[in-house]
Amino acid sequence: MSISIREAGRGIYEVEARPDARVPARFVASAELLPSIRRDTKSLEQLRNVATLPGVVGAVWAMPDMHMGYGFPIGGVAATDAADGVVSPGGVGYDINCGVRLVTLDLTKGEIAPRLAHIADTLFDRVPCGVGRGGDVNAPPAVLRKVMTEGGRWAADQGYGSRNDLAFVEERSCIAGADPSRVSDQALKRGRKQLGTLGSGNHFLELGTVEEIRDPEAAEAFGLRKGQVTVLLHSGSRGLGHQVCTDFLKTMQRAMKRYDIRVPDPQLCCVPVRSEEGQAYLGAMNAAVNFAFANRQILAHRAITGIAEALDVAPESLGARTVYEVAHNIAKIETHTVDGKTRQVCVHRKGATRAFPAGSEDLPDRYRETGQPVLIPGDMERYSYVLAGLPGSMERAFGSSCHGAGRALSRTKAREMSRHRPISREMAERGILVRAASRRTEQEEVAAAYKDVAEVVEAVAEAGLSRVVARLRPLAVVKG
Repeated sequence: MSISIREAGRGIYEVEARPDARVPARFVASAELLPSIRRDTKSLEQLRNVATLPGVVGAVWAMPDMHMGYGFPIGGVAATDAADGVVSPGGVGYDINCGVRLVTLDLTKGEIAPRLAHIADTLFDRVPCGVGRGGDVNAPPAVLRKVMTEGGRWAADQGYGSRNDLAFVEERSCIAGADPSRVSDQALKRGRKQLGTLGSGNHFLELGTVEEIRDPEAAEAFGLRKGQVTVLLHSGSRGLGHQVCTDFLKTMQRAMKRYDIRVPDPQLCCVPVRSEEGQAYLGAMNAAVNFAFANRQILAHRAITGIAEALDVAPESLGARTVYEVAHNIAKIETHTVDGKTRQVCVHRKGATRAFPAGSEDLPDRYRETGQPVLIPGDMERYSYVLAGLPGSMERAFGSSCHGAGRALSRTKAREMSRHRPISREMAERGILVRAASRRTEQEEVAAAYKDVAEVVEAVAEAGLSRVVARLRPLAVVKG
């Protein structure tokens, strides 16, 4: 199938509309990425389908790290009217509030180099990771309900890090509107032993260093300096969030007939935002969002204490500071200007990061003059980036930017092409240690499985969504 594409602005392209489209379907790309996106017709078709959702406004977007997902393409952004539009679990995904936290340490690469292998081993030992693996934070239903209401605050109050961290987390690590009563017993069961666990797949804990500064003023505000040691972690709501999505997909598929909603793909099942089912989903989703915030708060604490243990120093001596934490699988009620009018909308970001510009009241005072830190992890073999939000993100994509490198190969193809590679040894020879729960994970997460994140971030910069502040390089990576 061939889909017509036209240029709609610098770094912005528009896809041929379906006959039943309500808004344009657009994506961000560079000249280097455009050929591969043109070939990704399944993702482009998903994007066109999203443009048919009832109550969708402005335009629907896909970021340059886009690839096929469930209903929405991963990298997709769509806003629906908060009063008359719909909410769709496919626009959030199964890993609700999958997100990234960046922490800086008062250490340099040279200072940790002699003990890097011991640090990697300690982190792998102290941070539970892998498919379905639980941790030692036992959270029965009564505790889980507090976690789902209080988010990162609960974790900090239990001694995992400090409440000082929370000011530098999206929604201050606790989103309003959580309703734990909407979360099923099965979801509670799955989440009971998964607080403080990393998970598997593309989730990771990475010890790295600031390799390059591109925007000195913003880097200073973010507390980044060249040669500094960083901790980057990527995880979400684990089995609890997955079950919330599973439960509400079934609910919405049944409910659409009652609301006379028709969509071109069953995976786009949706209900009105203000309906009973819509409010129930948002309440359960926000509960899972808070679970994920608490999970990352615990993971960050464990990473810092693990590094301190490996270096035989007190955790306080590391000078750990949270730069920021972002969510990239979420639906949020926000206020945006659409077609010249201010309105409340439900912004679905699926594999897309909020990227609010300077002046936004939603940002900590420290970042009001620079714009929001936007954290963009790459693959385990190359580099990651820190960006800052620009006004163009609000003007074009509901305050959004990319979220990572984006897969270029399926996990099956990645395993096939890397099965004979001594991946750990090759990475160690380049100065990057990897500790993974299985060789299969290493094979699925090789650099060739992903787009080059350097090209992805340059594309969003060219489109005016965010600007590059710094590049990070991995030193040791823990994978599930």
